[in-house]
Amino acid sequence: MKGRVFSVNQSRAKGVPKLPVKEGYLKEGWGLLGDAHSGRWHRQVSLLSWESIKSQNACPKIKESPAQGFKPGDFAENITTEGLDLAKLRVGDGIEIGEDIKVKVTQIGKKCHTRCAIYEKVGKCIMPKEGIFAEVLKGGRVKAGDKIKIWGEMMKIGIITVSDRCSEGKQEDKSGPLIRQMVENLGKVIKYEVIPDEKATISRAIKEAVDQLKADLVLTTGGTGVSFRDVTPEATREVVEKEIPGFGELMRQESFKITPMAILSRATAGTRGKSLIINLPGSLKAVKECLEIILSLIPHALDMIKGKGHEKCAVLQRS
Repeated sequence: MKGRVFSVNQSRAKGVPKLPVKEGYLKEGWGLLGDAHSGRWHRQVSLLSWESIKSQNACPKIKESPAQGFKPGDFAENITTEGLDLAKLRVGDGIEIGEDIKVKVTQIGKKCHTRCAIYEKVGKCIMPKEGIFAEVLKGGRVKAGDKIKIWGEMMKIGIITVSDRCSEGKQEDKSGPLIRQMVENLGKVIKYEVIPDEKATISRAIKEAVDQLKADLVLTTGGTGVSFRDVTPEATREVVEKEIPGFGELMRQESFKITPMAILSRATAGTRGKSLIINLPGSLKAVKECLEIILSLIPHALDMIKGKGHEKCAVLQRS
């Protein structure tokens, strides 16, 4: 996938549109020099396509008043691209700009906590769904007209649903498909399996996903409670080499704000080789809540597991 830089945009303050500049400098591990949103975090530089902006300008309210149309930078994006379908990119994909610059996608879209001026103007805003964010791996000068090339580093994901009833066909598995939908921007699902609550079977499925299929991430759903048949955490501990209790602790802490029953979850996580294994609850509602809590932490955790360094720890901001 190839395209070009349509515009480079900058602002000294947050919460305002950015203005096009003739040339900018993307600094490694920082972002666009002089821009208010740059810094040592996972959203160092933002990108939005000119095609997306033109589609926003095609809405009825703008057609009635063309002078109110949007320009590059109005959505607070640092780089307006042209010729690229940014919606097809995934977290972990790399972007090469010009001859030297390399950035890596760290987030697709963002949450709008308040209705911005754009939303009030036309009733919707494209940045939360169509904009992407990246960190700068290699810096350099950037200007309109620079060529852009995508080089993929797609994460391989395994999903394992642990449920006696689902494995016997007595109940439809809804949690596994939900997980698939929620991780589609992280990478490609290479394994999806529904198995019974048997410790040996669970351990085997995890090992197969990691050792044979080389999954970077394995997400299990179900079997994390306190009933007699709930053995997923025990099966997970049998195969991981390093346990990471923080994932389970964070999910319980945040879920407790929604329901006190969250304290009964025994979900854990850990590493096997250079892969990350995480237990999720079994219920549809709990899966959605818990995965939303940890989703933005997964790419950085995998970077750490694969030995890519400690300097990019700011992904804890979940917006």
